[in-house]
Amino acid sequence: MRMENALENRDTFGVSDAVLLDDPDNTDEFIENLRKRFRGDIIYTYIGPVLIVTNPYKPLPIYAEDSIKKYQNVNYIEVAPHVFGLTDNAYKQLREENRDQCILISGESGSGKTEASKQILQYIAAASRNVSSVETTKDKLLYSNPVLEAFGNAQTNRNDNSSRFGKYMDIEFDFRGSPIGGHILNYLLEKSRVVNQSQGERNFHIFYQLLTGVDDATLSSLQLTRSVVNYNYLNQGQVKIAGQDDKKQFEVVKQAMSRVGFEDAEITEVFQIVAAILHVGNVNFKQDGHYGKIATPDVVKTAAQLLGCTPEKLTKAFTHRTIEARGDFVTSPLTFDQCTYARDALSKAVYERLFTWLVSKLNESLKSDFNGKRTLMGILDIYGFEIFEKNSFEQFCINYCNEKLQQLFIELTLKSEQEEYRKEGIEWQHVDYFNNKVICDLIEERHKGMIAIMDEECLRPGDANDFSLLEKMDENLSSHNHYLSHKIANNVTRKSLTRDEFRLLHYAGEVTYKVHGFLDKNNDLLFRDLREAMTQSNKKILQLVFPAGELLRKKRPDTAATQFKNSLAQLMEILMSKEPSYIRCIKPNDFKKSGVFDLEIVGHQVKYLGLMENLRVRRAGFAYRRKYDTFLDRYKSLCPQTWPHFQGPADKGVELLMKHLGYHEDDYQLGKTKIFIRHAQTLFAIEDAFQIRKEQLVSKIKAIWLGRRQRKAYLEMRKQVIFVQKYARRFLAAREYKKRRWASNVIRGFVIGFMNRNQDANAANEKFLQFVRYQFLRRLAKSLPNIILRHDQKWPSAPKSCAEANRILCKVHRRLVVRKYVRGLDPEKKRQLEMKYLAHELFKGKKCTYEGTVKNYFKEYRPEDLRSRVASIENNVRNSGERLLYCTTVTKYDRHGYKPRERILTLSNGALYLHDAKDLKQKHKILLTDLTGITITNMGDGLLVFRIPPELKQQKGDLIVNCPHVIEAVTKIIDAASQNKSLLNIVPPGEIQHGMNGGKKQGIIEVKKSDSELMEITKRKGHLIVMTSC
Repeated sequence: MRMENALENRDTFGVSDAVLLDDPDNTDEFIENLRKRFRGDIIYTYIGPVLIVTNPYKPLPIYAEDSIKKYQNVNYIEVAPHVFGLTDNAYKQLREENRDQCILISGESGSGKTEASKQILQYIAAASRNVSSVETTKDKLLYSNPVLEAFGNAQTNRNDNSSRFGKYMDIEFDFRGSPIGGHILNYLLEKSRVVNQSQGERNFHIFYQLLTGVDDATLSSLQLTRSVVNYNYLNQGQVKIAGQDDKKQFEVVKQAMSRVGFEDAEITEVFQIVAAILHVGNVNFKQDGHYGKIATPDVVKTAAQLLGCTPEKLTKAFTHRTIEARGDFVTSPLTFDQCTYARDALSKAVYERLFTWLVSKLNESLKSDFNGKRTLMGILDIYGFEIFEKNSFEQFCINYCNEKLQQLFIELTLKSEQEEYRKEGIEWQHVDYFNNKVICDLIEERHKGMIAIMDEECLRPGDANDFSLLEKMDENLSSHNHYLSHKIANNVTRKSLTRDEFRLLHYAGEVTYKVHGFLDKNNDLLFRDLREAMTQSNKKILQLVFPAGELLRKKRPDTAATQFKNSLAQLMEILMSKEPSYIRCIKPNDFKKSGVFDLEIVGHQVKYLGLMENLRVRRAGFAYRRKYDTFLDRYKSLCPQTWPHFQGPADKGVELLMKHLGYHEDDYQLGKTKIFIRHAQTLFAIEDAFQIRKEQLVSKIKAIWLGRRQRKAYLEMRKQVIFVQKYARRFLAAREYKKRRWASNVIRGFVIGFMNRNQDANAANEKFLQFVRYQFLRRLAKSLPNIILRHDQKWPSAPKSCAEANRILCKVHRRLVVRKYVRGLDPEKKRQLEMKYLAHELFKGKKCTYEGTVKNYFKEYRPEDLRSRVASIENNVRNSGERLLYCTTVTKYDRHGYKPRERILTLSNGALYLHDAKDLKQKHKILLTDLTGITITNMGDGLLVFRIPPELKQQKGDLIVNCPHVIEAVTKIIDAASQNKSLLNIVPPGEIQHGMNGGKKQGIIEVKKSDSELMEITKRKGHLIVMTSC
């Protein structure tokens, strides 16, 4: 439904698939659709399966983990256009159909090709299985990017991170779709950038990253400074990219090199070589007669040290040239210009070979040892079409590469598609397009093309130069419609060409090339003396990239253009062997500014990328085609008439299948050898049905297979069991006999030992007594008492033979329990025990209810909910400078009449208080220092008589209360009264006198023993009667 939903907002954001535009021939409408989407930060648009990307020149929040999940395992037409959608579609075909894939990313420099390749790798890493071995491979694939970008990318006037080399990466997958390895091919590194950069451009990133990111000690060892203006190879263009942190990026590169398998020694040597190139660039020469001479010997010495060769060897290589002629070696001095050429040639050669070594090292790290069937996904990220003010040999090769890629695109998407419709007899309206094969032939045709002419001029004896090359091209190519020069152009065109220029009419537009430097760059000549100096280096990397055998080769190596042409031919073969997916990148302006959409610049790219032709073919064509046998073999399970085997021609089977699925002739057409499905939605619906059917078939096959396997396993197991069983029974019977015989001997010895158990240890009872001791210790270990009180009473008894050991163990264990208990006491518990000990001294053997209170801890409030009610009392006590210690409910009896009243007894560290239980008003206050005694009975009652001196007349005599927790309350009071134990008087049942009216009168309390367990307090004949039991 994505395509249909996208139509709702087409006036604001355009359509997501250009196939939905009204007029496929209207270029302005197509560009306006791109502009609408660009303004809404929607940078992706489809032309069928081809993805168009407009570089936003700013980060967008569309690449996070949730975005990746959104595109996993869905049909790409069901979600918004995205590089993740295209990648997922290619990944699914690779995984489910075992077909090699390739993703071709094309566009001008600065259009976002490198970023697109990063997002492809990011998606593959996230979408594949999370297995440790797979994670390692994914890490290496991702971490290879920072290394390649540092050494192969640079800032240009059109792109801050322009790839100055071509990269093709093959990612290898196992049968489950998990990445297991990879391989990288690099093409035509722009090594001239090492020694020369245009205004506003930089050298390769690694030079700046090294100077800003390396620590001071390493910088000193490399004899470098942080300022880039001190180096001839770095001070020609712009120094810094706005917003780029070279120091931070250097750490990223170092970490990436470690993660992909570079050893520390190799990393150090790489940076030494990079530093050496900077020093070589600072080697200056002076005129010495007709020849050149080193003007900066100290710099040569530093460069030689970092390159691992002798200064003398390097000095000679810079100023002399040795030529081999018929077995003899002739050495001659170089002119000033030749010395400069030799210096720059060495820098370019060393950097180029170092880069090639880095790629080979990455390939070694990515190499897989998987031996099973594997599939490949290729990602091509190669330089875009370039048109500069001054275009040289590098731009010629780059634009030649883009011509080849455009030819491939034409072959695979335009020409081949229309040819296929014609051969298959499918109704089709022909679409015109420009075939750039004529330009490719102009450049690469054998013996006639420009590369052949350049090679011939390089090999020609005599004084060949760039102007002689131009003359020869004018002579041989003057009749070609796509070649122009000053000499052969008409008068109008001649005004725009100088005598050292020629012009090619590329598919992307006209490009004027300066012929200066073409022959030297094509020759790519490195003098023998320089190569010899490098082969004698003690640096391992330089020994590998400058092998000694190179000096012995007699055959002249291919020129740079021929090598590049051969590499491109190999690349085309690789790409033609895979199922392609296309990403066409567009830059909206030439100034790298976000939000700026230049209609003229975009229109030029739309034209040379062939997007309109592609749109017209897509509108008129079919989204999917397959050979009948392949299609039927995959989807035959969806029709009962074709499953499991169709007896008849494959085309008839496909026709039956499509009719069974309910599709009409408008949805598909049948060719001579293939079926053509018009809309991708139709294919996705068939594929979804197939996935459901596949699950059903797998479940059925699995059930049958598991049943047969289990039956077979059962029969084999039964046979083996019967075979083993007869030997097992014999073995078990023999073992049982031995066991019984041993057991009878043991029992006999046990019985004899039992009969002699009371005798001293002897041979007859030794084992029995040993068994008795063993069993006693086992029982003892399970029944050790964990209490301190009555420890000896709880200690298990022991047989006679273990009596002495039992006595010692009891003593040791008691000490251990006591020690552990004491060490584990916290302050609160310690205080409780102190109070319990005081209660023990006060009541042990004196109060019959004491034993029942031992196990219960004393509390500060009785009952517990009293805490919240007496807050005001506690504040009053605190205000008087005292501290509340105890609070409980009691029943107070009047001295006259013994009327009971509910009170709250409160104890502080200085006094005893009685408050009304209802309104909490204070009724009594007795200072602890005024208290002369406390009388209680030895029975089970809670009677308390507080003795008050007669002189305290305001107290009106002794205080009588009944306290449910009498032992706890008395202990608390005695403790608060400085543990004055003499205050307590415990009396037996009988009469207890108490003072009234300041001691003038005496009241009687009769305590009587009762058979009932309930305590009863009554008034009789003027006395207070307490009936209690114990």
